[in-house]
Amino acid sequence: MLSGIIAGITWAIETALLWGALSLSPLSEAAFLAPLVATFFHDLCSAIFATAYNGVRGNLKKVWNAFKTSSGKWVMIAAIIGGPVGMTGYVMCLNYMGIMGAVASAIFPAIGTVLAYFFLKERMKWYQWAFLIVTLCGVLALGITPDMATANFWLGLIGALMCSFGWGIEAVILAKSMKDGEVTDEQALQIRQTTSALFNGIIMIPLVSLFVEGEVLKGWKFTVSLFDFEKTGWIIPAIVIAGLFATVSYLFYYKAINQIGAAKAMALNVTYVAWGIVFSIPVNMWLFSTPFKETLPTAFAVLCSLVVLICGIFAAADFKELFKKSSAE
Repeated sequence: MLSGIIAGITWAIETALLWGALSLSPLSEAAFLAPLVATFFHDLCSAIFATAYNGVRGNLKKVWNAFKTSSGKWVMIAAIIGGPVGMTGYVMCLNYMGIMGAVASAIFPAIGTVLAYFFLKERMKWYQWAFLIVTLCGVLALGITPDMATANFWLGLIGALMCSFGWGIEAVILAKSMKDGEVTDEQALQIRQTTSALFNGIIMIPLVSLFVEGEVLKGWKFTVSLFDFEKTGWIIPAIVIAGLFATVSYLFYYKAINQIGAAKAMALNVTYVAWGIVFSIPVNMWLFSTPFKETLPTAFAVLCSLVVLICGIFAAADFKELFKKSSAE
């Protein structure tokens, strides 16, 4: 459970940084290419950090061996669903709905929990279902704040659906893949981020460039142009730091999936929506020089955040199991 909570906190930091990068020019003006390019950079940075992590721990050979197993191939499928589909949808939410786009995407635990119930036979108690529903209601309430501004509601909604189904399906496949012991959570992270970055860079960016701009290399020209720091400023540094926090978040998220199951791990991870409100304050002040008072959330947002946090934790807790352990001690 602690792993799931840490995953939510670190993903909230990632969300605030990624939203900040998307709000800066020229990403803010790139329409269809911005989500794909941001996702590519994000997952590439995360893959590099994961490689460094596994390298220090002497796991790179084990990761390569895991790639070749049946479970490793399923993790690659999960990566394509969770990365180019799920993560791109998530970035679309942030791009077209702002920081509250994270709220719209946070219905993925409901989809994942239902899938885990049918395909993994993960049983949740009635009160866990109840707390999950209340958590999602809190998430939705956060998304209907009066001051919420959207650049394009319908594209944001498409992104939310892509993200929710992509991440929900990904979590179920990962839980199944890690059950037999062929792939550990650390190896799964390396496979996931590497596969996602390669698929986005080699297939998705050129493909979308061809259909949107009429030129295959247009997307790569735009991608490379982001390294002109005089014109793009903090975009690349913000995405790199976001990739670092994403790597930490995934490490703990996969560990939670492996230890307590996909449904409960998702219930804990979704608390990133509430934490995101907190971490958007320093990001607003850093990237946009927004005065501190103007970054503070409303009382309603704080209340909804507390509901999401508390009920998200309760949705993952098995009270009978906790009481048994307490009695035994």
